[in-house]
Amino acid sequence: MNLACQSDSHGDLCDVVAELRQIRNESLENRRRKGHPPKLPSRKALVGVLDGLSAVLFPNRLGSGDLTDDSVDYFVGHTLDTALRTLFEQLGRECRFKVEQQGLFGVDCQQQATMINCAFARQLPKIRQLLDSDLLAAFEGDPAASSLDEVLICYPGMTAVIYHRIAHALHTLGSPLVARIIAEIAHSVTGIDIHPGAQIGGSFFIDHGTGVVIGETAVIGRHVRVYQAVTLGAKRFPKEADGSLVKGNARHPIVEDDVVIYAGATLLGRITIGKGSSIGGNVWLTQSIEPNSVVTQTQANNELKPIT
Repeated sequence: MNLACQSDSHGDLCDVVAELRQIRNESLENRRRKGHPPKLPSRKALVGVLDGLSAVLFPNRLGSGDLTDDSVDYFVGHTLDTALRTLFEQLGRECRFKVEQQGLFGVDCQQQATMINCAFARQLPKIRQLLDSDLLAAFEGDPAASSLDEVLICYPGMTAVIYHRIAHALHTLGSPLVARIIAEIAHSVTGIDIHPGAQIGGSFFIDHGTGVVIGETAVIGRHVRVYQAVTLGAKRFPKEADGSLVKGNARHPIVEDDVVIYAGATLLGRITIGKGSSIGGNVWLTQSIEPNSVVTQTQANNELKPIT
C-alpha cells in the first residue's frame, strides 16, 4: 500500500488507517468470514438500473430522443436486457447478504435472483399501465400542467411514483433491500419518501411533493391526490417483551378511493380515511373518518368523535 504517512495538518495517516482497521475488525469479529462481509447491493448500480427501466417504460421521453417506429423495440429490448443483467447482480448480492446475516443454509442465490428478476420483468407491462393512470391523474388534477409529457419529465411526484412502482414490485417479490435502496434514491432525488411496502392504487397524484412521507404499511386506494408535506405515519411503536420494536405490524393509515389530502396534513396510526373525503391543510388526524367527510384543522382539533 502506497500511503503518504507523515505528520502534517491532517495528522499521521498511518495511525488513522490502523485505528480504522482495528475498529472494523472488532465490529466483524462475530462474522464467520471475519473481515470479508458479503457485498451489499450497489446504490450506484441501481441508479443506472432505474435510468434504464425508466427508459424502457417511456422510451420516447425518458429514453433516446431520436427513436423511430422501426428502432424503438430494439432500443427497449437492448436497454431492458442491460438493466436486468445489472439488477440480477444486485439481487444476488442481497440474497448472499441475507444468507450471511441470518445464517441460512442451502439457499441458491443465483436461482433466487433469476426467479425474482424474471418475475419482475413480467410485471413491467402492468407497471406501465399503472403509470399511465398516474400521469393522467396528474395532468387532469393540476391546471398548471400543459401536457402529459410535461408531467412525465418535470414533476417530482411522477418520478417518485415511477420509482415506487418499481420498488414495490421488487419488495413484493422478495427483495426488500434492493427495493429500499431504490426508495431512498427516489427520496434523494425528489424529497418524497415512500416506503416500498406501501400499497398504492392507480391514478395516484402527488402535487408539488416535497416532504411527503408514506409509511411501510400504508394502503392507498385509486384516484387519491396528496399535496406537499403530507405524512401517512405511525402513531406509536409497540414493543416486544424484551423491549425491541415489533416489526411488520399494520401501523399506517388506509386511505380509500377518491380522497384528497392537502398540504401539511399528518395522518397517524391504522386509521381509515373514508372514500371521497377531503383532509384540509395542516390537519393532525389520529382517528378514522366516514366516507365523504371534510375535515378542517378546527374540526380535527375540537369536533371529531371516534367512529363506533
